[in-house]
Amino acid sequence: MAGKPLTVLVDSASLIYRAYFAVPDTIRTEEGMQVNAAYGFLSMLARLIAQLRPQNLACAWDDDWRPQWRVDLVESYKTHRVLEPGDTVEESIEEQMDLIAKLLDLAGIAVAGAKGYEAEDVIGTLIPRIRGHIAIVSGDRDLFQLVRDPDVWVLYPVRGVSDLTRIDEAEIEKRYGIPGRRYADFAVLRGDPSDGLPGVPGIGQKTATALIAKYGSLKAVVQKAKKTATGPLAKVANHIDYIERATQVVRIAPDAPVPVTDLRLPRHPPDPKLANLAKKCALSGPVDRLLLSMS
Repeated sequence: MAGKPLTVLVDSASLIYRAYFAVPDTIRTEEGMQVNAAYGFLSMLARLIAQLRPQNLACAWDDDWRPQWRVDLVESYKTHRVLEPGDTVEESIEEQMDLIAKLLDLAGIAVAGAKGYEAEDVIGTLIPRIRGHIAIVSGDRDLFQLVRDPDVWVLYPVRGVSDLTRIDEAEIEKRYGIPGRRYADFAVLRGDPSDGLPGVPGIGQKTATALIAKYGSLKAVVQKAKKTATGPLAKVANHIDYIERATQVVRIAPDAPVPVTDLRLPRHPPDPKLANLAKKCALSGPVDRLLLSMS
């Protein structure tokens, strides 16, 4: 990586959810507000910065975690994640996310979002604007489709951020048996229950791998299915409409309306209000570690 600056793009929601379930819910403010997700996320971020020493960093935000345009294409998209009345876990996480965004801004760390788009779309839009190496930190495998050797890779958390697996094209090929840049094609065929995407009926991971490996791309698989609809290709031929819609849902948008963002780390010196807010919210420890990591 010598000679090229490193930019870290953080899939914030992915790490915040991990932090929420990894850190005891006994961490609270004097008023009783739960701040365990904020505590864990800020600690993770401090550790990441200390380990990677990036010149630039942005925390990508879900301004809309379930965009209507994706739901219009595949109605089941993230249906199981819709907030139910009385869901205290989701309510607590959303409350803490607002606090985290405010603390990051005061600390001089860029928070980037786009109306009507998810954090993954924000990351996909920022990448073409960035020169040098890019490390995407996320526990969401959807981001694997953005990997481009040698400049863009994913750091996939195995345990917190103390154990990160580097996902490059070779690792994708090793894990899934497909070309390193064809993860999105593979995901369309296989589906993803965690996102409410059913995939093509009758085609599981092994068959999706075999088809993409044999024909090289989803486009080539569909073209072959239209001409020779036998075996697994018949299943593809019978669900081309779903494939066309799911492709739009799965593929990360490269053109979300993300404002021009200063990604320097830090963007500015810590705001004097930061220390008081951190103290009030019982977060002085992780905030101090975050500031130290950037010094």
